[in-house]
Amino acid sequence: MNDGLPGADLIKAGLADLHAGRESVAALLVAIGSPRLRRLGLDVPEHHWTCPEHRLYHLLAADDSDSAHSRYNAYLRRLVSYERAAECVNR
Repeated sequence: MNDGLPGADLIKAGLADLHAGRESVAALLVAIGSPRLRRLGLDVPEHHWTCPEHRLYHLLAADDSDSAHSRYNAYLRRLVSYERAAECVNR
């Protein structure tokens, strides 16, 4: 994993949480991106969540419902930013 890529800190934390079986914002985000992240060569463990997108949104809404939508979109942008940068590095 390239720690210099944008969003790498979040992906790294999410992988650690998934490996430990913890549900967190980072773990749910990695679960959302798991197919693409696996294609990039990351060891993403299987998860048991049927819809991590909904779980992430509900977790953010439980913390602060007024900002949940904007924070959800910001997290997804960080995930996509990491994925795109990793794809460029892998070419």
